[in-house]
Amino acid sequence: MSPFTAVGLLLLIAGLASLGWVAYQYFGTNAAAEQAFKDEKSQLREEWDKKPEAKDATNDKKETKGSVIPGKAVALLRIPALGKDYEVPILAGTDEGTLSRGIGHYEKTADPGQLGNFVIAGHRVTHGQPFARLLELKAGDKIVVETREAIYTYTLDTPPSDLTVKSNETWVTDPVPGTKDRKPSKSALTLITCEDLFHSPDRSVGFGHLIDTQHKAA
Repeated sequence: MSPFTAVGLLLLIAGLASLGWVAYQYFGTNAAAEQAFKDEKSQLREEWDKKPEAKDATNDKKETKGSVIPGKAVALLRIPALGKDYEVPILAGTDEGTLSRGIGHYEKTADPGQLGNFVIAGHRVTHGQPFARLLELKAGDKIVVETREAIYTYTLDTPPSDLTVKSNETWVTDPVPGTKDRKPSKSALTLITCEDLFHSPDRSVGFGHLIDTQHKAA
């Protein structure tokens, strides 16, 4: 075998390996993530269907946000504008493993319905791409978040297509975005996803606020 033939074969193998990696990223991760979405939603609903254990006053005081298990499903996200069947689990945390199984809730930001900024993020491509169509949303579209206790409806004020920031611009996760030391006076929502279909430091960000709370029967 000549040196040129050997080099050609190596380049061919490298090319095929690259194509295989791309195919896995765009198809393999999506298939795995979609199954994970279903599993997380099913497990969460099973937990909700169980009667909560009785808690005394001492345990209630100890129950803090810090006790949430990283990566655990905590809520369900529905966006009617993206279809009647659109429903994705929201999990605690935003590490890569968590984002491969649903939408991630930023640590240290408000919980659903709470005063402050409830911040969530998700992939636009690969890993189930739950936010693939997020840039289609418009001002006034509804964002519904369901927890064990209630169903919270937010309305979108700033669509993600209108605002792009760098990934290191953390002001969007402030209790009042852009005013770090200001005390929040309303329950806000922030949605974050990649601005580009391919890897880049740009992020598309949408802002909304809570307009309705429906408490579930105990």
